[in-house]
Amino acid sequence: MITPIARDRSWSEAAIRRIEAEAARSADTHLFQIPVPAGWAVKVYLKDESTHRTGSLKHRLARSLFLFGLVNGWITEGTTVVEASSGSTAVSEAYFAQLLGLPFIAVMTRTTSAEKVALIQQHGGTCHFVDDPSEVYAAAEDIARRTGGHYMDQFTYAERATDWRGNNNIAESIFNQMSLEEHPLPEWIVVGAGTGGTSATLGRYIRYHRHPTRLAVVDPENSAFLPAWQNPAAPAAGGPSRIEGIGRPRPEPSFIPAVIDHMIQVPDSASVAAAQHLRRTAGLHAGPSTGTNLWGVWQLAAAMEAEGRAGSIVSLMCDSGDRYAASYGDGAWLAARGLDPAPATAVLEELFRTGRWPAGNPA
Repeated sequence: MITPIARDRSWSEAAIRRIEAEAARSADTHLFQIPVPAGWAVKVYLKDESTHRTGSLKHRLARSLFLFGLVNGWITEGTTVVEASSGSTAVSEAYFAQLLGLPFIAVMTRTTSAEKVALIQQHGGTCHFVDDPSEVYAAAEDIARRTGGHYMDQFTYAERATDWRGNNNIAESIFNQMSLEEHPLPEWIVVGAGTGGTSATLGRYIRYHRHPTRLAVVDPENSAFLPAWQNPAAPAAGGPSRIEGIGRPRPEPSFIPAVIDHMIQVPDSASVAAAQHLRRTAGLHAGPSTGTNLWGVWQLAAAMEAEGRAGSIVSLMCDSGDRYAASYGDGAWLAARGLDPAPATAVLEELFRTGRWPAGNPA
């Protein structure tokens, strides 16, 4: 006779096999070398995470969070999975919930792009909207409690659900793909922070493997992450981010300041400008958080060139610009929110013309 506990474990084991099979069917994402100003000795690479089945870097996180929930016994047959998300994590979690036959509810602000909402629904998920970004946590906890479900809480568990030592995480993938390049050990890896999980994984991996690579985290306007890094002992608070997917009004539990070597605050308009510039120069259509990454990349690369240092810098293409056609891809939408990419575009054009980061730029 099979006991209820044995039935639960049997379902969980089958669920884990299903997720691992999905991973085995998936190829690694491409690492592109992108154009730099003429004559530069610094090489810049973008790892294109938009090619995952659910279209973003968060596919990796969602897989890890589901496995973490399964092995901890938090997710069992019939569990309603609930998440607080600005969009991309919810898209990926909806996909994995559908893969396992589980109901999924995403709690997000009404400002989340319509394209992401449609993708969540396409994967069988339900969206619950709140007006204030600070409300997503309590709303998700309340829904999980009322449904008897499981609140994934990516903001707490992102840094511990992924094995930072390797196991085909994004850090291991980057260093493997760089192994045959002219400068195989990057001078810098540059990422943004939404939960803080990616920067925690990369920072820990770099230190565990004793690489000389330094980790830079870029942060949009008003985010609490930069103040939390500058003074970890002091309370830090920010406001809602206009760059979807990164920046938070509070430093999240998964954000680990001590593993970060440098942080750069990026103007929101510069994030938009850098994403647009990437499309023109490299033919890669990326979302605004990729632009945030690149604004930091170009500053660090220009500093290396000015110091006469060759080397490589790696960053992430977090998702596709197709997800933002009606928002960041719309000039009227940008203007209504006071986002004018023109000054930052001029900075990037001068950088590519002269090879030097312009003085008096809007950084």
